[in-house]
Amino acid sequence: MLDLVLACLHHLLIFAIFGLILCEFVMLKPGIDATAIKRISRVDLLYGMTAVLIIVVGFSRAIFAAKGWHYYSHNAWFWAKMGTFGVIGLLSIPPTLALGRWRKSSVVPEQGAIQSVRRLLHYELGLFLLLPLFAAAMARGFGEF
Repeated sequence: MLDLVLACLHHLLIFAIFGLILCEFVMLKPGIDATAIKRISRVDLLYGMTAVLIIVVGFSRAIFAAKGWHYYSHNAWFWAKMGTFGVIGLLSIPPTLALGRWRKSSVVPEQGAIQSVRRLLHYELGLFLLLPLFAAAMARGFGEF
């Protein structure tokens, strides 16, 4: 039962974080005002909190659930998935910092700055699409070393 609960929670969190990244991407447009920046900052905060929950639930699943740590720690697709999630996390830092600066200054950001942040969010979304592919390969035993 623990395996099922952790798996369901992990999958729901993954769908949630993808939705939050997509929400930021859609909301962040040239000409946004201070109110919109505050809203996007709240979405970004939820994004960060969800990422932490994914890590906690994911590693709990890997350690305590049916397959156990030995299965995951010896799987190349698991590490590819972790690495990709890490890169997505690193790519999320500049947008978070930019949103914080914009929120504090209450100045409407220039179109170039908005485009830079949108580009990073676009990269995050693109990399995110690799995660289910890696997870599917891993779940079927491919990549074991």
